Amino acid sequence: MENSNFKVACIQLTTGTNIDDNLSNVLELIMAAKNKDANLIITPEQTMLMANSKKHLFDNITYEEADRSIKVFCKYASDLNVFLIIGSVSIKINDNYAVNRSYAISNTGKIIGYYDKIHMFDVTLTSGEIYRESSTFQAGKKLTLIETPWGKLGMTICYDVRFSGLYKSIAKRGAKFITIPSAFTKYTGLAHWNVLLRARAIETGCFIFAPAQVGKHENGRETYGHSLIVSPWGEILAEAVDDNPCFIIADINTDKITNARSKIPAWSYECNYDAL
Repeated sequence: MENSNFKVACIQLTTGTNIDDNLSNVLELIMAAKNKDANLIITPEQTMLMANSKKHLFDNITYEEADRSIKVFCKYASDLNVFLIIGSVSIKINDNYAVNRSYAISNTGKIIGYYDKIHMFDVTLTSGEIYRESSTFQAGKKLTLIETPWGKLGMTICYDVRFSGLYKSIAKRGAKFITIPSAFTKYTGLAHWNVLLRARAIETGCFIFAPAQVGKHENGRETYGHSLIVSPWGEILAEAVDDNPCFIIADINTDKITNARSKIPAWSYECNYDAL
């Protein structure tokens, strides 16, 4: 039987170029969130490393079976009796490509699912910033939903948030919650972050959990922050307003999902618009 109430925490980080330092920083915040009675704790995209270059990335990442941080996170989940979602870690798949992978870890310390980011951030912004994730990362090819004590949770990452069809598909497969760990640029975050997250919550009738990277990183990138927890009605339940590493926490009541969907059941509507 599913529980209807729990506490979720979203970790906000300014991930740097040293994996050991980054691991120490995120573990400290995970412990702090647990001390506030969080049952589910989620970290942002690229929790372990914001690399200076593709060479720097590949000099520091490994294949999954050799990744030390994943083993540490599994031990922490078990020791603290919490569910952890590590927003993403770069995992090597061959000499030329990695995957941007989100891991779900149960309170027994077992990996119960993973998701590889589907939509690559290949853009040239008017601010002059250029991103070509597809030159480093292989795109994922499947949706991932995991079972939690509170219901099904769908996993996505950052740029995925702009593709609404993905979220409708996740909701139609039974998700009550969707994670969107991110490293939004400051430029796009100022314009679109809040409205996109609220829209994904409203159109799916799901809770949205969106931990984010924040601030000026050692590799020169600047991220928006403002980690958010959003209700199925589009209400902001918690927001990180500090431009520093921190965590936000909120009480979740799954009855809000039923209430939102009973009022506006748009998430379940079917129409073949191509045929119109």
